[in-house]
Amino acid sequence: MPRLRWMLVAAIATLSFFIVATVYYFELQRLTRLSSAVAGSSVRLAEKERRVRDYREKVAFYKTDEGIAHLAREQYNLAFPGERVYIIVRNPSENTMEVIRP
Repeated sequence: MPRLRWMLVAAIATLSFFIVATVYYFELQRLTRLSSAVAGSSVRLAEKERRVRDYREKVAFYKTDEGIAHLAREQYNLAFPGERVYIIVRNPSENTMEVIRP
């Protein structure tokens, strides 16, 4: 009878060991997955912070008179009085460019 008791204790100990090892394995997998998710999120966060900084710089620039003039020239094709505007037209059939002076 004592041998049966020791066999039962050994079986319970072995079963307990495998249960703990399985839980430990799955927790390590979960930890690895969460670590990679955090790394990906930190990369995205750094990118978004850079974009926000760029947008803030643009807003600050376009609040100035120079920024307003730049915006008027680029988007609305405006010019200051007395300024000459040269229009460059590309001829796609001949691969040449010509300058049209107003």
